[in-house]
Parts: sequence; structure tokens; C-alpha cells
Amino acid sequence: MAFFKKLRDRMFKSSSKLDEGIEAIVSEGSEPAADMVAEEQPVREETPIVDSTANVEVSVPEPEPEPEPEPEPEPEPEPEPEPEPEPEPVAASTPAAAPQPGKEASPGLLGRLVGRRAAASVPRRELDDDMLEQLEELLITSDMGVDTALRVTANIARDHFGKRLSTGELKELLAGEVTRIMDTVARPMPLYPKKPQVVLVVGVNGSGKTTTIGKLASQFRAAGKKVVIAAGDTFRAAAVEQLQVWGDRAGVPVMTAPEGSDPASLAFDAMVRAEEEGADLLMIDTAGRLQNRQDLMEELAKIVRVIRKKDPDAPHNTLLVLDATTGQNAVNQVETFQKLADVSGLVMTKLDGTARGGVLVALADKFGLPIHAIGVGEQIDDLSPFDPEDFARALTGT
Repeated sequence: MAFFKKLRDRMFKSSSKLDEGIEAIVSEGSEPAADMVAEEQPVREETPIVDSTANVEVSVPEPEPEPEPEPEPEPEPEPEPEPEPEPEPVAASTPAAAPQPGKEASPGLLGRLVGRRAAASVPRRELDDDMLEQLEELLITSDMGVDTALRVTANIARDHFGKRLSTGELKELLAGEVTRIMDTVARPMPLYPKKPQVVLVVGVNGSGKTTTIGKLASQFRAAGKKVVIAAGDTFRAAAVEQLQVWGDRAGVPVMTAPEGSDPASLAFDAMVRAEEEGADLLMIDTAGRLQNRQDLMEELAKIVRVIRKKDPDAPHNTLLVLDATTGQNAVNQVETFQKLADVSGLVMTKLDGTARGGVLVALADKFGLPIHAIGVGEQIDDLSPFDPEDFARALTGT
């Protein structure tokens, strides 16, 4: 719950885009049931009319001459059965009981009127073709992609076309569709008995690979696993230093090599050391690379070939770290890295500062790759297993 609150609060930019967009769509063609309120007002006017009618009947003095026929006093002897005072308490109790239900009825009626008025004040709009088109455009601009946006809106229209929906109801429907898509990919990174289990971490420049490795290493160590980190970005001294800082925070050793060394050679040596020390996990950082730089991508393929000489099944996990702010460009990154490094799972970072969290829905819908974790900050505990329902609620602002 603590992480969901953090996710909800920090995804404000993401959720506000959908939130404001949905409100605008509903209010644009909405027809608040003001007519219902207007109908209720005459009802309240009719009540005094009835009361006045009753007063007229009571106040009509015209029938007063009727008491002239003295036979009326004749029934006065009827009070002779006055010894029957016993029914009097019954009569006394009857009027006492009568006002009570009367009192209870009036607040009940008032409550119903107030409830109607409150419900009538909620803007609602009929889900028609125009509204669906606007919703599709909103989802596309939120980076869900065309195919995913069309599929989501079609599913909502299937059961609700022609119905009048409020903003809250539309958000709930959208959150339900997002949850349904994400449920199939929400899986933690699998752990195997093989030692060391080699985890290769890849991604473009600035995607958050180094911080993700530090956070994962901290979590695995807290779970009782022995972890070793290899600083495979040998071309940037700053990257190695940053990884050493995260290693110190997590209490995990970091293997390094001189600047400019062959990263594939470092990865092989790290596997040898991890095996000698009986490590459960070896996490290999790699240099950030753009998917359109063929030379860098070939270097990544070389790392994979070299570590497979040591263990044909390595890497056992290949995590692609994605920056949520890249939007639909993340789709191209997944396609490219999947071909060269056989990506086995995704980690999405920087969901705390983007209006493009919807791209994660598009990735899940298109590739079906497991989403192991999401990050919403720079602190060591700002990485959490992916929860589809929490994500959907935070994204849609429900």
C-alpha cells in the first residue's frame, strides 16, 4: 500500500492527463439531469397544495348548520361506555405512534430528494461513436498506441454502448481494461537453482540501468541471496563509479575493469569469480546504447556469445530497462533488443515524471513480455514488483 500511494502520488502527471481528458470528454457532450431536479421541485410544490386542500376541507364552515339536527347529541349517551377507559390508553398510544412514523417518513423523503438531486448533478454522457472516437484519441496521445487504444475502446463499447456514463464510471471501465491487459504480464523475475544465475541488464543511454541494478541487488540480498555485480560499462568512468556507490548501498561487491577494457572479457571473468565464490546471482551492467547504433548493438551480441562459452544457458535473464519518458520509442527499443539479446523481461523506470505511462500498456499488449518491476524515484526502495491493478488505478486516476 505504501508503494501504491507513492506510485499514485508520483504518477500525477500521467494520471492527470487521462483524468483531465476523460472529464473533458464526458462534460463536453454531457446532459446533467437538471430536468430531474426540475421535476422534483413541482413535487415539492404539490405537497403544500395537498395540505392546503386538506385545510380547506377542515376550515369549510358551511357544513356547520349540520349540527342543528339535535339527534347528534343523542349519540352522546354513547360516552356512557366511559367505563371503557381501557381503550383510551390504546387511543393515546395510537396517536403517539402515528406521529413517530410521520417524523421518520419526512427525513426519509428528504433524504431521497437530496440523493436524487446529488445524482442528477453528476454530468453523464451517452457512449456513442463520437465519444468513442474522442476516447481513442486520448488513449493514443497517452502513448497506449493505436492498436491498444482501439482494442480498449472496443471492449468498453461492447457492453456499454448507448449507456450514459459519468466520469467516474468511465475511469473505472478504463482501469478495468488496463488491468485485464496487464494481468498476463505481471510476473516477478524468476530465480533458478543454477549458480551463478546470470542476469544481463541492457537498455539505452539514461534509461536507469545502473540504479535498477543497485535496487534489485539490494532486494535480492535482503532475501538472503549472495549477489555479485559486474560493471560492464567500461567506457564511462562515471558509470563505474555510480555503480560502485549503489553496490556500497546494497552491500554487494562490484567487479570493475580498467577504462576502455573489453566488456565481454569482464563479463567472462565475473562469471568465473561468481562461480568460485558461490554467488547466487551475477548481475552484469552494460553500456547504454541507442538501438540505431549497429556497432554498439553488435558489441552487446558479443557479450552474450562470450558468456555462453562459460555457460551455454547464460544469460538466464536479460532485463531491458525502459525509460517511461521515451513514449512510443520504447516499442522500437523492445523490438531491437529482443532480436540481439533475447530479452526475457522488462523494468520500467521514471514513472514519477512522465505523462507517458500508457506506453507500458502498449508494450504488454503487443509483446506480452513479463514486467518484473517499475520505478518511481531515485531512492533504493523506489523499485517495486509490478502490480497491474495498482498501476491501472494510478494511471487512470481512480
